[in-house]
Order: sequence, then structure tokens, then C-alpha cells
Amino acid sequence: MNVRVLVARTTLHEMGVGMSRLARWKRAAVGAATVALAAAGLTMASAAPAGAAARDGVCEGGEFCYYYNSDNAGSVSDFTSSVADYGTTQPSCYDFKGPGNGQGQCIKNNAASVWNRSSVKVRVYYNSNYGGAYQDFAPGAKGNLNTTLKNNNASHQFNPGTSGQFWLPFPCGETWEAGTRTNHNPQNSVDFNHYPDDLGWKVYSSAPGTVSKVANTGSTSYGRYIVIDHGSGWQTLYAHLSSQDVAVGQRVTEKTMIGRVGNTGGSTGPHLHFEQKLNGVAQKVKFRDGSPIYWGKTNLRRTTNCP
Repeated sequence: MNVRVLVARTTLHEMGVGMSRLARWKRAAVGAATVALAAAGLTMASAAPAGAAARDGVCEGGEFCYYYNSDNAGSVSDFTSSVADYGTTQPSCYDFKGPGNGQGQCIKNNAASVWNRSSVKVRVYYNSNYGGAYQDFAPGAKGNLNTTLKNNNASHQFNPGTSGQFWLPFPCGETWEAGTRTNHNPQNSVDFNHYPDDLGWKVYSSAPGTVSKVANTGSTSYGRYIVIDHGSGWQTLYAHLSSQDVAVGQRVTEKTMIGRVGNTGGSTGPHLHFEQKLNGVAQKVKFRDGSPIYWGKTNLRRTTNCP
């Protein structure tokens, strides 16, 4: 064999061995760094679209998942909460993250099927901000989006309001934190907060009806409050108001401003105390545009029949 050829082959072999050793060394170094970071309570970071850090493209228990293709095929985009606007361009949009067809594409108007692995109903909407035509998926349900929503999905909502006559008692375009707790009085009532400042925000009647009470308990209990009768035994109550802008006997609609958020009565800070009552008993509150969770806090926005 030619000496030059032998030397060349030997050199290539040695280079291959060297590269293999280098690759093994790099893997070992990365592994050691990962272990060291974990021991320090840290993790190695990687770039991800805004708002998508906890999403991994695997449909796991407790999540609601979109699929790029029909029949739960293709890349997956997984969620654990409502999203009102998916965005339309990278890197800020919510995208399909799992392997398969569609990976990396923004999910808005690109999903064909879903799997609801959460414990509550999830509603998919045609428009952003929970508007337009929609399709509901019960806990555990999986299947294709209907012909209206296939490749026309723009938002989704966990635990949406599904029926009833009540709207969120605020204007559209505002986000309110709805809080419930087991030691509330009455237990099913809801406290609404609009951070960072609640005082003076407008309050609207939650449904058409007749004002039956405009009262003030002073520095205790409800303070300034309003009760509206809606027929068939239903009433709504609005408490701790700073102003009351309606009178007993006045007819109102869901677009009538009745007062403003305050800090009156036994309140420890500005907020709206709200109740839905049936035959005098406080019920778990439900709205057309999404409902509070029992028990805890969730953000709600009115998106339909705006004042």
C-alpha cells in the first residue's frame, strides 16, 4: 500500500477517534452542568415564545390541547388556562410545539381537532376575546372541530358561562378578578377586584330587571348596596358601593349603570361584593361570558352585549 495513503487513513482514523472523544466529553460536561444546576435549584434555560414557557407540546392530564390535523393527529399545542388572543406571528404567538405536521406554526386559525384533558368544560371560539360562534368540549372529550371552527379557532375559555340570564356587571374591555372562598358570607358570593385600583369603577346591572332596594347599612355589613329583581325568583345584589345611581322601582337592563365600586360598610378594601339569589338563597354565580371558580380566583372579561 502506498505510504501516503496509509498515513492519510491513519490520520483520518485518529481524527474520528478524537471527535468521538470530544462529543463524549461535551455530553458529559453538559450532564454535569445540569446536575450542578439542579442541585442549586436552577435549570438550563431555552428560548420560548412569550407566555408559552410551561407548554411542552405533550397533552397531559389537566390540559386542553389543540391538534394541527383532524382525528387528534399532528403537532400539539397544550394549555392549562383560558387564552383570549393567540397572536398571529412568531415569536410571540402561541404555536404548535409537539412533533409532527404543523410544528412551529401559530395555532390561530390552524387547529383541526382537540382533546380536553382538564376537569372542566372548555369552549373554543371563532373570534378572539371569547366572541363569535363556539363549540364546547366536556371534560375528557376529544374530537374534531366542527366545520365552522376548523382552522378558524381564535380563543378558548375554561369553565365558560353556558346558560342563564346574567352578564358580568362591568363594561366590556375590562378584566376583573373574581374571588370566592369558603368562609365568605354568604358562601357563594363573589368579590370582584380590578387591580391596581378598584375605587370608582362603573357597575352595571347584570341582567334586565327592576330595582327593589337601594340601601345603606353604614359602617357595617354591605354598606351602600342595591338589589335588583329579575323575575322567576332571581335577584342580584351589589354591595360596598361608593355611589348608587338608580332608584327603587326603576327598570334597568344589562346596559344600565347602577353605581360605582366603593369601600363602604364592613369592607376592608375597595371591591364589588356580588350575589345571585334564587328565592332568597345565594347561588353559585354564573355569567354568559365565563364564570367564577369555586373555590379560588379567576380573571373574567365581559365580551358580549356590551354597554
